[in-house]
Amino acid sequence: MSENRAELLAGAVVLAAAIGFMVWAGKGIGLGTTVGSYPLHASFRSVEGVVVGTDVRMAGVKVGTVTDVVLNPKTFFADTTISLRDDVILPDDSAILVSSEGLMGGSFIEIIPGGSLDNLAAGDEILDTQGAVSVISLMMKFAGGSSEEAPQ
Repeated sequence: MSENRAELLAGAVVLAAAIGFMVWAGKGIGLGTTVGSYPLHASFRSVEGVVVGTDVRMAGVKVGTVTDVVLNPKTFFADTTISLRDDVILPDDSAILVSSEGLMGGSFIEIIPGGSLDNLAAGDEILDTQGAVSVISLMMKFAGGSSEEAPQ
């Protein structure tokens, strides 16, 4: 009888650990209880590597996600909608840019807060944007060098 009890106890511990891990993993990818959020819009020349669900970060901390990316047929820019947590209030002169986690890392949206006393409201557009920088084109410029000689 004590063997059955030990097996039952071991099974319960394993099941509790599995459920705890699932809850922890779900919070890591944004599932579960979340605080309220509000939408903001931005238009980028290039959003290479950014898709719906991409993290929006400020100072390295996730503060939102990308909820929509569409091509504007008039400007040929990528119009994006991001959803920010309600507790993150941005000045209206904030900048938004597409950043990379390194040479081989993924892309994310970074917000650099401004210093204005006026804040962005839900549905406003962030005007100061910087699109993705192509690492390949940078490496090609560096490797190619310049064909002109420096004046002496």
